Amino acid sequence: MQARMQNPALIIPEAMTALLSLSQISRKQGLSQATIELVQLRVSQINGSSVCVEGNARSAAAAGATDVQCSSVAAWRSLPCFTDAERSALALAEAATRLADRPDPVPTAIWDEAARHFTERELAALVLAIGVANMLNRINIITRRFAGSQPWEC
Repeated sequence: MQARMQNPALIIPEAMTALLSLSQISRKQGLSQATIELVQLRVSQINGSSVCVEGNARSAAAAGATDVQCSSVAAWRSLPCFTDAERSALALAEAATRLADRPDPVPTAIWDEAARHFTERELAALVLAIGVANMLNRINIITRRFAGSQPWEC
């Protein structure tokens, strides 16, 4: 399948600048880079953005996530290779990505568990990273950008 258009954030350079800035800001708040990348990988899996899954898996490995974590993040609940903090971040990411799937999209229990592991600043960074990943996924899906068909843009 061919992409419908170039990435809109490249057509409108100010948008790419803003997205990159927001992404970089969220990465400078003390949250583990591997955790951010694993969260963004899981978000991309849920959304089915092959461009982002491919890129996020590569970025997660470069940030220090293990091969097992990268290849099995979809099964994070049942594998011992994820820390409790990573599990809480992944649970928050899944809830925040699947907003329409339940009446209380982000249950208090999920939020409280994440808050138990992260400072308020780290939680803010995590929420921003989840939001950026969802936005990039949607841009790539709407414009039919698929892995292998163009340079990685996620």
